[in-house]
Amino acid sequence: MTDDQADNPVKILIIDDDKLVRLSLSDYLCDSGYDVETAEDGNSGLTKFDSWQPDLIICDIRMPNMDGLSLLRVLSQRKVSTPFIFLSGAGGVSEVVEALRYGASDYLIKPIIDMEVLDIAVQRCLEQANLRRENERYKAELEQANRDMRQYVRALESDQQAGRHVQMKILPETPYQVGDYSFSHAILPSLYLSGDFVDYCTITQSGKDSVVFILGDVSGHGSASAFVTVMLKNLIARMRSDFGKGLSVKLLSPVDVLATINNELLESKMDKHVTMLVGVIDTHENSLCYSIAGHLPLPILTSGGDARYLEGKGMPVGLFPKAKYEQQTISLPDKFSLFLYSDGILELLKAKTLQEKEQQLIKFCHFDGVGVTAEEAVERFRIANIEELPDDVALLRVSKL
Repeated sequence: MTDDQADNPVKILIIDDDKLVRLSLSDYLCDSGYDVETAEDGNSGLTKFDSWQPDLIICDIRMPNMDGLSLLRVLSQRKVSTPFIFLSGAGGVSEVVEALRYGASDYLIKPIIDMEVLDIAVQRCLEQANLRRENERYKAELEQANRDMRQYVRALESDQQAGRHVQMKILPETPYQVGDYSFSHAILPSLYLSGDFVDYCTITQSGKDSVVFILGDVSGHGSASAFVTVMLKNLIARMRSDFGKGLSVKLLSPVDVLATINNELLESKMDKHVTMLVGVIDTHENSLCYSIAGHLPLPILTSGGDARYLEGKGMPVGLFPKAKYEQQTISLPDKFSLFLYSDGILELLKAKTLQEKEQQLIKFCHFDGVGVTAEEAVERFRIANIEELPDDVALLRVSKL
């Protein structure tokens, strides 16, 4: 039993007209750590259900006053989703079939000789109920995301200024804190709408948190490029939903994320490609797994007195059907800052060659052994004072200080 289960035990309601059955099941389940209440028929069981709201019902099919099937019909009409385990005699096959048709989760044949069978049935029903609730929640989130996306697209079609507002709305919160890790970003469009994209989210597997973060630069400018950023947002939300449902773990693999986005862009036939960086920070191991898709400048890692570009290369997404991507994994310093920029930042540097600009960019990112936030970088580059940017500029900073 977990600490959470000990503090908040699962509530099980047992309904059976046989007192010995009620006592034996109740004693066993109480010993197993469950919170148990009993009732002798359907009417008293329904009253107990309304007042106590159990997490699981174990109910005999044949009882006086109100039998188990009648109770299940009443709860079904109320659209109650509490899992039901029926107890049936050896000859009640037709009743069991009807019970399953009305939404019963499982059934057991009386008498129950091996209580381990009961324990397995209870655990299975509770797991299924939890999964169903999670699926319903993720489905609602995805439906809401799809509704938001349709609303966003209509806004983009009707008004460029409204479109810019929408783009800012779909960006993640900044700053964003996950334990000791901090994320901040800034996006400055060259026109009303930006083709740069930033996203990050926390996902949990086996009780351990990881943070997925993405920076992308869509080819071109204006509404067509901005529409791709909305598409990317929806695609990441879909992968996150699939991860939550246990349908896919792609979101934990940067190369799989890039391959998925590559396929979606090619299938959309939007004639747009994107340079990207996808990273996953394992907060338990303090490690970074990342993959780069044709993106420049490369990310800059600063720690103490050191600042360096990370290694990596790969083809942009949305150009080649069989594009291959490399995955890098590094251990992170105890204290660090990681800076990601779209290539629009290079247009603002006065140096002539790419190599000179890269060296200049490191100096801008690193001072006092700490590094600048996204907002401080905007101020240092004086981007907000430039009336017409030559290209969209996106900045993303990840730090653990």
